[in-house]
Amino acid sequence: MIRQTTQGTPVTALYARLSKDDEQQGDSVSIENQKRILETYARDNGLMNYRFFVDDGWSGANFQRPGFIEMMDGVDRGEVKCVVVKDLSRIGRNYLQVGMFTEITFPKKGVRFIAINDGVDSAQGDNDLTPLKNLFNEWMVRDTSRKIKAVFKSKGMSGKPITSQPVYGYLKGEDGRFIIDEEAAPVVRQIFSLCLAGNGPTKIARMLTEQGIPTPGTLEYRRTGSTRRYYPDYPNRWATNTVVHILERREYLGHTVNFKTEKVSYKVKTSVLNPEEKQVIFENTHEPIIDAETWERVQELRRQRKRPNRFDEVGLFSGLLFCADCGSVMYQQRYENETRKQDCYICGSYKKRTRDCTAHFIRTDLLTAGVTANLRKVTSYAEKHEKQFMKLLVAQSEDGGKRKNAAKRRELEAAEKRITELSAIFKRLYEDSVAGRISDTRFMELSADYEREQAELKDRAAQLRAELSKEQEATVNAEKFMGIVKKHTSFEELTPTLLREFVEKIVVHECSYDENKNRRQEIEIYYSFVGKVDLPE
Repeated sequence: MIRQTTQGTPVTALYARLSKDDEQQGDSVSIENQKRILETYARDNGLMNYRFFVDDGWSGANFQRPGFIEMMDGVDRGEVKCVVVKDLSRIGRNYLQVGMFTEITFPKKGVRFIAINDGVDSAQGDNDLTPLKNLFNEWMVRDTSRKIKAVFKSKGMSGKPITSQPVYGYLKGEDGRFIIDEEAAPVVRQIFSLCLAGNGPTKIARMLTEQGIPTPGTLEYRRTGSTRRYYPDYPNRWATNTVVHILERREYLGHTVNFKTEKVSYKVKTSVLNPEEKQVIFENTHEPIIDAETWERVQELRRQRKRPNRFDEVGLFSGLLFCADCGSVMYQQRYENETRKQDCYICGSYKKRTRDCTAHFIRTDLLTAGVTANLRKVTSYAEKHEKQFMKLLVAQSEDGGKRKNAAKRRELEAAEKRITELSAIFKRLYEDSVAGRISDTRFMELSADYEREQAELKDRAAQLRAELSKEQEATVNAEKFMGIVKKHTSFEELTPTLLREFVEKIVVHECSYDENKNRRQEIEIYYSFVGKVDLPE
């Protein structure tokens, strides 16, 4: 609002700011008080051509305030020749920034600066206390930031989500924890299912757009009125990055993930991504949308990063086939003429001539038949002989077998017992040395021997724990694979979803020919979680 405006007369800017921490709806009482003080001062001192610039609910550490920016634009244009504030802290709480405006920008532009309560008026000369007051203002915002961080950390370590907005697919319950959003959760499941089927984020985004499904930003706008992620011209246009973020969220497993980002300084408003070791995960805090096996398989598929071929298709085995000799990923090829159409896969190194390798040519139809037959054989055996199958998987894993496990556990128990005994011996030796019952030389000899023995035992115990952990992991992985088997007790054909749930990778060997010129080609199938499976004859 402009008071006493006169065309061509320089404007006096009356600037008012309220801290974000005290934000109220609309113009608060504090803002109204500031405006009253500023207007009274302007009238009493003959500054009649004045205009209010207001930032209600903005932190003093942030200088990207709309009212402040508008005022400074007026300064740059030469329209504003006087700036009046209640006190220096209203300009901001960064002493370097405030000093730049009051001691460089304003004098350079010929702008008079007045801070009423601090007794600052540039027309009366420099005030030696001004820099010190600016410094105290910055200390205040720094202290406030530190306190807010402490409260934030305390809440985050309690296991409750500290995000202001719930993850897409969830709503916030009364206690602050996530509850299933019945409208959005099916979309999340669809996205993971489409990824399992071999579709990349870009294609998934296009499919969701074609279905007319509202984006997360559109859904938020319809529910809350927030426009931060809402694009009115494209309410149903999904972005690739949105799909990527959804596929990477651990929250869909039922976990709360806190401290994913942090601000490096209270002066910097942008957040940086924390490494995983600095994030804190609280497991099973809410109902999951995606099961663990599906989530882990999707992450594996995402690491493979399949791309559509030149026919705008993702091959059935794309990202799963590897050359047995050079380790290169194998690429889909299509040969087509008037009489024949044939799909196949060949070694990537051979195709691109990056290494000296052979084609390892394998027809897609024969590969599909072979994988399907092996998969049916494995799943059928697992279904009919579950206990034997579980034992087989554990035994086939590295260092598997119950006997080895039992022996290792006994050795670990003995090592831990002896480590405890040695600690007691150290204590007695020290007491004997202090009491003079043994000489210093004898004490040093004995303690050195015992220390050496204890160090060796600790190393061996750590090794045994690692090996036993692998054994336990093998059992867990076998159970995960059985979970997939039980989901697909029978299937008619090898679909992309089915293939990627069951298979981690397939290694293709170069073909060979027997004495009758019959072509032979070996493939090795590595199943999800358990690797190669060798069934009994």
